[in-house]
Amino acid sequence: MKNTTILAIAATMIAAPTLALAKDGHGNKHDAHIHYQGPVTTTQVAELLTDTSRFTEKKVVVEGKLVRQLSADTFIFSDGKAEIQVELEDINFKHSLDHQTPVRLFGEYEGGSTPEIEVEHIQLVKTAS
Repeated sequence: MKNTTILAIAATMIAAPTLALAKDGHGNKHDAHIHYQGPVTTTQVAELLTDTSRFTEKKVVVEGKLVRQLSADTFIFSDGKAEIQVELEDINFKHSLDHQTPVRLFGEYEGGSTPEIEVEHIQLVKTAS
């Protein structure tokens, strides 16, 4: 019995720091983003739609508005010139959006029969007043 108690205490002492570190937020990719609001190189939606091969995959940044919601996590995005479907699955975003809110989407463009951008990060874009 005494050996079991000693083993249990030793296991707790070894596991406790690991559990404490696991809870510090390093595993949550959505909390780790820098909220930079300056200029970035963006891609036009029309340019993306010129390559709809089902094997096309590339990282992109687009700016525009979510103009329609198709399902809980699927929207139509417009950059003012063209539209594309975007998926916002697993996005932790704490702001309210509507069809007139300018946003910057960071994600991966995928071609195919329904080209889309799988969004990894969304950011509000400040407009000049």
